[in-house]
Amino acid sequence: MSASAVALLVMAAVVGFGAAIGFLAGARRKMDLEQWAVAGRGFGTVLVWLLMAGEGYTTFTLLGASGWAYSRGGPALYILAYISLAYVASFFFLPQLWEIGRKHKLQTESDFFEKRYTSKRLAAFVSLVGIVFLVPYVDLQLTGLGDIVRVASFGGIDKTAAMVIAAVVVAAFVFASGIRAVAWMSILKDALLLGAAVAVGIGVPYAYFHGIGPMFAELVRTHPRHLVMPGSTKNLGHSWFVSTVILNALGAFMWPHLFAASFTAKSSDVVRRNAVFMPLYTITFPLVFFAGFAALLLVPGLHNGDLSLLTMARRTFPAWFLGVIGGAGALTAMVPAAMLILTAAALFAKNFFRPLFAPAMSEDSVARLAKLMVAVVTGVALYFSIHGSRTLVGLLLLGYDGVTQFFPGVILGLYWKRVNRVAVWSGLVAGVAAVAFLVLSGRDPIAGMNAGFVALCLNFVIVGVVSLLTRAERNGFESADEADAAVKATGGAGA
Repeated sequence: MSASAVALLVMAAVVGFGAAIGFLAGARRKMDLEQWAVAGRGFGTVLVWLLMAGEGYTTFTLLGASGWAYSRGGPALYILAYISLAYVASFFFLPQLWEIGRKHKLQTESDFFEKRYTSKRLAAFVSLVGIVFLVPYVDLQLTGLGDIVRVASFGGIDKTAAMVIAAVVVAAFVFASGIRAVAWMSILKDALLLGAAVAVGIGVPYAYFHGIGPMFAELVRTHPRHLVMPGSTKNLGHSWFVSTVILNALGAFMWPHLFAASFTAKSSDVVRRNAVFMPLYTITFPLVFFAGFAALLLVPGLHNGDLSLLTMARRTFPAWFLGVIGGAGALTAMVPAAMLILTAAALFAKNFFRPLFAPAMSEDSVARLAKLMVAVVTGVALYFSIHGSRTLVGLLLLGYDGVTQFFPGVILGLYWKRVNRVAVWSGLVAGVAAVAFLVLSGRDPIAGMNAGFVALCLNFVIVGVVSLLTRAERNGFESADEADAAVKATGGAGA
């Protein structure tokens, strides 16, 4: 049997087993909107940890990080910094967010904006922005998956064909099992990803340089500027590094899928413990960096740096083990893609279509529409994956630029009574418009800083100033609590 056939067979077995787990995850459960979107809010520490890891550690972890280590060098280290700070931030505000979500039955990020600012139109706009910036993230997963399958199969399967097949499978188990499929598939995906990262990150340096230290010594000797700012780039210097770390740390849990994932926990303590233990997972990043650095020394001139880790794995390991790595990479794309597609579909049905076009829709009808939208979102992301050209990290950075614009509305909504819907509307529109202008006009970075960070600063200033200059409004959460108290005081009259 040829090396290509062996790798394909092993990879297909891994992906098939993972897909079976996804389909079985929702078996014998009624998949209403509450179960489909937030699993009935019943996940414990382990499942929440796996779910968050499944969504947060993606093809970007395996290919994008090694690709930037290969092609850009020092600037890639922003990844380690922002992830650590993101969990610090989540430790303080996610438990409170969970409490509010449980009390007011929130299922999506847009539900928070609707309830806090008593505005269905603001929630619909948040949904639209969230969907727009989720699509590049799904694009990232499908593009990475296509690269993984093509390289791991020794060219036996075309990249486009791999993306189409995977997109169909992902859409199918999301439709059938919802968020439970993502959580249970993450068990297999995380085990394989960690194993692949350790094998490649340690095995490759030892195979060619007799250790990680000697590899870095050779890298410093032959590429002395690669590991310092701006590395092998012209404009990603210290200002870009700091601004990007701050932007991504604040925005990590503004992604609609991670925001909603916090609602699946069965208590706020589960969310808090998750923030403590999740940073352990970042051990994968230095390991994949090592693969990218080794590739720079051994296979310079790759037309696509995102292929550096797979190229080294194919050169170093037998075909069957390459199939395992390929299967791990495929699941690393499929699991987060599933959650991203689910979240975008739920946002469209629940927070965009129903409030604006069909206010009388029942929860069951919303659930049916969300499941139908799974196919639409998958198709749109697949189109951009086939016709797009940005690097994997570039796609991720574009998404962060957009979703972090939700941060002022969320964090000020939690902790500042003065903030109101006019202020949040104004800041969010200005922030998103600034991101669109700066990125689409090629002004990222601007003045050495991340364009999304500049837009976020503008957003914060506008929200703060407008809040101080306009009349304060009642907090929607507090109003709901008062209404509940009044109903209880009258014995339920008028309920």
